Amino acid sequence: MRGEHGAAAEGLPTYADVARAAERIAGAAHRTPVLTSRTADARTGGKLFFKAENLQRVGAFKFRGAYNAISALTEAERARGVLTFSSGNHAQAIALASRLLGAPATIIMPADAPAAKIAATRGYGAEVVLYDRYTQDREALGRSIAEPRGLTLIPPFNHPDVIAGQGTLAQELIETAGPLDVLVVCLGGGGMLAGCALAAAALSPGCRVIGVEPEAGNDGQRSFREGRVVTIPVPRTIADGAQSTALGDLTFAIIRDRVADILTVTDAQLVETMRFFASRMKILVEPTGCLAAAAVLHGLVDVTDKRVGVVISGGNVDLATFARLTAGDE
Repeated sequence: MRGEHGAAAEGLPTYADVARAAERIAGAAHRTPVLTSRTADARTGGKLFFKAENLQRVGAFKFRGAYNAISALTEAERARGVLTFSSGNHAQAIALASRLLGAPATIIMPADAPAAKIAATRGYGAEVVLYDRYTQDREALGRSIAEPRGLTLIPPFNHPDVIAGQGTLAQELIETAGPLDVLVVCLGGGGMLAGCALAAAALSPGCRVIGVEPEAGNDGQRSFREGRVVTIPVPRTIADGAQSTALGDLTFAIIRDRVADILTVTDAQLVETMRFFASRMKILVEPTGCLAAAAVLHGLVDVTDKRVGVVISGGNVDLATFARLTAGDE
């Protein structure tokens, strides 16, 4: 079993892998809609195209990479089963993709992950193992489970087939909206940002790709600025899907070469963006799913007179949590 940061750099995926992933996931993953908002355009001065991955299967973009990665396994590997660790969306994605492709799935999840995500993962038929993200090493726990059973690890982001699968969302966005001047992408471990950067470079040359992560978890920004992978303690943020402590070596290599900048937003800005989506665009978006939009709507990215792709990465949030966070005036 290889660790999250242990893959070889020579295994970097290319846009050809994104195109191959699109063929693998066709008919399994939803081709999610691209939404527009006159209110958002007026507020920012740009023409915004929101890629609504909150309407993807399992409620997040993660299904793309999970299905692509499991599809690429041999029959024998699928029969033995797969293992992953995830705070929720990748967990659900692996669980559903495994069920569809006939592979047993074991998912290591933090005990404080949203209850809805844990329940949904179990509901898709996966075995869930809970751990304390602040005191336990999920990779060590994973090895202790995977090695005796011969399970194949499919990590949340640092895997060529996962990266390629996530890139299909940018491929679809550009096919639907046309060429973009800017593409703004939510950032946790970097699988989606890396995959989208590959697609944007191939399909919309000259497009500036920007990643956005929570202010409390700025490992990606620091890595980008310092030119090396920086590891931080588990960040305390409402963006539970972006509580990764470091980029992977594969994701960092692509981000370093193909991304223009990495920005951060506060939890308060995420809440305001959740409220905007619910009240103005009538969609439910989880805090992590608001990262890219929060940066655009709060003026951190200059989008004046530009065509801008904005990724909404997911919509899996407990309704009680959503109500608590968004209660109050706009």
